[in-house]
Amino acid sequence: MNTHFSAFERTLHLERYPAKHQHVSLQAWDSADEYIIQHIEDCNLISTSSEKSSNKDTPLIILNDEFGALSCWFHSAKPVFISDSWISHKSLMTNMLINDLNPESITFCDALTNLATLMPAAPKLVLLKIPRSLALLEYQLINLSKVINEDTKVVAAGKVKSVQNSVLKLFEKHIGKTTTSLAKKKSRLIFSQFETKEPHVSPYPSIVEDPLIPFALHNHANVFCRDHLDIGARILLKNLPNAEGARVIDLGCGNGVLGVSILDKYKDAHVTFVDESFMAIESAKQTLLAHLGSLDRASFFVSNCLEEVLKEEPRDYSLVLCNPPFHQQNAVTDHVATQMFSDSKSALKQGGELRIVGNRHLDYHQKLKKLFGGYQVIDSNKKFSVLSTYKAR
Repeated sequence: MNTHFSAFERTLHLERYPAKHQHVSLQAWDSADEYIIQHIEDCNLISTSSEKSSNKDTPLIILNDEFGALSCWFHSAKPVFISDSWISHKSLMTNMLINDLNPESITFCDALTNLATLMPAAPKLVLLKIPRSLALLEYQLINLSKVINEDTKVVAAGKVKSVQNSVLKLFEKHIGKTTTSLAKKKSRLIFSQFETKEPHVSPYPSIVEDPLIPFALHNHANVFCRDHLDIGARILLKNLPNAEGARVIDLGCGNGVLGVSILDKYKDAHVTFVDESFMAIESAKQTLLAHLGSLDRASFFVSNCLEEVLKEEPRDYSLVLCNPPFHQQNAVTDHVATQMFSDSKSALKQGGELRIVGNRHLDYHQKLKKLFGGYQVIDSNKKFSVLSTYKAR
C-alpha cells in the first residue's frame, strides 16, 4: 500500500482508516486531492507562514476530505474540517498524529454543523471534494451560501465522472458563476464565484412513507436511499426475528428503519443504532422520536462498524441486524462488511444471532461460514438473500 504522498518537496505519511483492514491497492488520497493541492500551491492561495495563517476570523473551510490529505497538507491555515463520515474524522486525526501535526489546529465539524453560528467572518477560501450524494452537495452549498461573500474563493475537485452537469448546476444555483478546469489524471477542478442572492431553504430532512412500515422515515441529505425505502431493507423487514426482551444492534442503521420496526413491535426490546454517518444517526433519532415520542429504549453510536460499541460493557447482545455497504467513500470494497461481521461476533452473547441482507452475487455466505462456522438462508429473491448465523461460543 502506498502511504507516502509527496509534492512541492514535502512528504506526508497518509493512511486510510482503519489501516489494518484496507486492501493493498487503496491509498488515502486521489488525483483530485493532488490537483487541488497543486492549484492552491501554484496560485499561492494559502500562506505557509504561521504568522499570516493564524487569523481564526477568516478560516479555511475544507469539506468532504475523505482521509485527511487536504487538511493535513493545509493544517497551518487552521482549517475548519467538515465531514459527515466518522471514518474521515478518524482518518484525519490518525494522519495528523502520524505526521506529528497538532490536531488542535483543526476545527472538527460534522456535516450538520450550522456554519452561520460557527463563522465570525466570511472565509477567504473553501475547498470541497465532490461527494457521492448530490443531496449532500446541495445541502452543503446551501449551508455555505449563508457564510461566504464575494471575496471567498470556492474551489471544488472530483473525478471527471463526478463533475457532471447536475453538479455544476447546483454550484450555479446556490453559489454563482461556475467554471471548470481541464481534466488532469481523470480529475477536474470547479471554480465558483459567489453572487449575492436570496439563500435557498434546505429541503432536508425529507419525509418518506411506505405501506410496509407504520411510521414515517426522516432522512437527512446523506442517508442511503433518501427518497424511498431501500429494497434490501424491504426484504429484511419481512424477515425480522423475534426480539422479545432482546438487546439489539441495528448496524449501519441509516434512517433507523430496522431498529425502529423492532421497537415498534417489541415493547421491551432495546436497540442500539450504529452508523458511521452523523446524518444517519440524526435521521434515526428523528424517525424514532417522531414515531414513539421517546428515545428511552435506544442508544446511538457514530462509529466505524462496532468499534465504539465494543468499548462498552457488557458484550451481551442477542441480535445484530445488518444491511452492509460494499464501498468505503468512492472505493468498492468488502472490508467494511467483513469488519461488521467480525465485530458483530464480538458483540453477541453465546447463542446470539447475526441476521443480514445482501446482494446474492456477494460472497457474504462464505464470510459468515468462516467466522461463525455456518449459516442458513432465511429468504431470497432474484437480487437479495437474507442470511442468518449464530455465535456458538
